[in-house]
Amino acid sequence: MVNLYTPQAIWGRELRHYRRAADLTQGQLAERIHFSESLISGVETGQLPASPEFAEKCDRVLDTGGALHRLLDWRKGQVFPSWFGKWRDKEREATTIRTYQPLVFPGLLQTKAYARALLGDDVAAAARLERQAILTREDPPPPTLRCVIDELVLHRPVGGPETMRDQLNHLLEVASPQISVQVVPRDCVRAGILAGFAIATLPGGTEIAYLETATRGLTTGDRDEVAMAVKQFEAIRIEALPLSMSLDLIKRTAEEKWT
Repeated sequence: MVNLYTPQAIWGRELRHYRRAADLTQGQLAERIHFSESLISGVETGQLPASPEFAEKCDRVLDTGGALHRLLDWRKGQVFPSWFGKWRDKEREATTIRTYQPLVFPGLLQTKAYARALLGDDVAAAARLERQAILTREDPPPPTLRCVIDELVLHRPVGGPETMRDQLNHLLEVASPQISVQVVPRDCVRAGILAGFAIATLPGGTEIAYLETATRGLTTGDRDEVAMAVKQFEAIRIEALPLSMSLDLIKRTAEEKWT
């Protein structure tokens, strides 16, 4: 159930107020701003966030004097979705992080250009890069990061050839005893049907899992769910290429496909 008093929900009600004041249905507004009626409905009910472009077009059509775009300032104080905040806190505490990503490179290893192309927002991209500070901190020591990615991630075009080439080269540059990346061959069926997830090991040995869904992420400390995530990670990892072979594949893909 959507919290009616989040900034996102309040913004949605403001949009509904201005739309009704203009005597437009959601469908009529959709036709004029060239966004879907379902998106407008989701925004008005607080279930979906509004982008700056969406707000600007609504301002023009609804003659709000720029009010809706100005009201998006609340996002500057909440760069991450509320449901991601809990995982971000655990990520900062972690001594070890294990993650599997079937669609994109792990956020902790994304370059600025790749994150910008993926998120389409400079503020969100900067926030994602800020998370990476945990990998170079001195006190406490940085976490050990073990990443497993699907081979198709190396070939999925995000931001163009230069962005992809730089992203793959970045993986080669950061590879170390602390940070490893293994690639699951594209013909591995077991890995390809799973969504991305991560496991953080905290000081003292407690483990927390972050499970991705189609619309949001779920942070859980439930023993059974965490145990299943660990089991899945290990099952995928043993299907992945060894580290040296994975790095060779990443280097070869950067040279042959993205040069």
